[in-house]
Amino acid sequence: MIIPLSLIGLLAIACLALLASPYPFLAPGAVIGLAGLLALYRRPAWGLLAIITLVPLEGLFKDSQLTATKLIGAALALVLVLQLAIKQLPAERLRSTMWRLLLGFLALYLLSFLASDSSEMSLGHVRELAVGLLLFGITLLIGRELDLPMLYRLVTLSVGLTCIMAMVSAKYQDEGRAAGLLEDPNVFAMFIAIAVPMALWLVFNSPGRVQKLLWIACCILLLAGMTKTNSRSGLVVLLISLGIVLVHYRTQVAHLRPRHLGFAMLGLAILLPTLVALMPESYVARIQSLALLKSGVNAFKDDSLGRRSSYIVVGSKMIREHPLLGSGPGTFPLHYATTGYAKAFSANRKVGDLYRRAHNTYLEIFSEVGVPAGILFASMVLLALYNVWHARRLWLQQGDHYQADLLTHLCMSMLAISLFLMFLSAPNHKYLWIMLALSSVLRVNAEQARLKQVKA
Repeated sequence: MIIPLSLIGLLAIACLALLASPYPFLAPGAVIGLAGLLALYRRPAWGLLAIITLVPLEGLFKDSQLTATKLIGAALALVLVLQLAIKQLPAERLRSTMWRLLLGFLALYLLSFLASDSSEMSLGHVRELAVGLLLFGITLLIGRELDLPMLYRLVTLSVGLTCIMAMVSAKYQDEGRAAGLLEDPNVFAMFIAIAVPMALWLVFNSPGRVQKLLWIACCILLLAGMTKTNSRSGLVVLLISLGIVLVHYRTQVAHLRPRHLGFAMLGLAILLPTLVALMPESYVARIQSLALLKSGVNAFKDDSLGRRSSYIVVGSKMIREHPLLGSGPGTFPLHYATTGYAKAFSANRKVGDLYRRAHNTYLEIFSEVGVPAGILFASMVLLALYNVWHARRLWLQQGDHYQADLLTHLCMSMLAISLFLMFLSAPNHKYLWIMLALSSVLRVNAEQARLKQVKA
């Protein structure tokens, strides 16, 4: 308790200093901060759950330099450093098979930064990556105490709340498309695709009828939010997730009695036409535009597909010109703005329309940081998927279907992130780095449980 007592002493001095300063009204904030630090000291996993919950809601604090997520993250980092210093947390928790790939990626990233075409743009990219790396380390340290069912509940409710806000208020829409609090319909669609598998697990595993009805309502809300985003990539990822659900629960479906199957078919016969009828006409038109891909992309028929094709052309050229270290982190917009595509696909010639990101994380990494770094980054994502799936298989071998089902749905959420990286520029997304670390933790937990069972 030496460290907590020293914290109390320091904050007490801070309170007295604030009371004697021209800003005495800030003194109660120090007391609240002390209570928060002590709570995080006793239950650091609560801080990580709070960060995960607040990520979809970060748009509420977009005009503030100091957000709740930053405060909690900084406080949690301080607490964990103190716990490591007094050896309350074993440093062995930082061990992970992910480090080999990550350290190689960071070394190449640093070299690319030093050789960047624009150090200013690259520096902003480095700051964002530092946040992701901090969350990666935090998750490795306290991921073992993370309550996955609670995580599923909080993510479902958080994303569901943003769905309500996006569908009710035009403030959270982008030209009629639900954009959530982060003002990007595709990012909002990714949050929904991450939350749907978690909501489905809650539906299948909630003990009471009232709880099941609550999570069913959340699922319907999430699906309605997805249709409002008009996101084609979101629909594709969501259908893949639902397909995996059907495959995973095929044994349970096989045990259904004929009368239950009849009710299920009746429900589908009612639900599917209803969804089609309620689906916005603009969304139906965007889905039908995917048929253009059969005969090649025609920019005159679909500007969005034309822009995405231009990103691939520009990114491919950058890879050919700078295959080893790329052009520098965050410099894709700089190269794109000098091409004719930027002017052709810019409606109003604003700077934001000319300087566009690749809208494909993998393409962005390969073109900005180089082919070797791109391979390492993609390998980290694949390793994370393998870690979760391997942990699921180990739990199945031990006969623990509860844990296996938990990881099946988490793997679907991780798959949703990995697929969305092909449609979004999000190499520094908080959920991505949390999932990368969490996958390693879950694999270690499953392996240790398997080892104990063998010894027993």
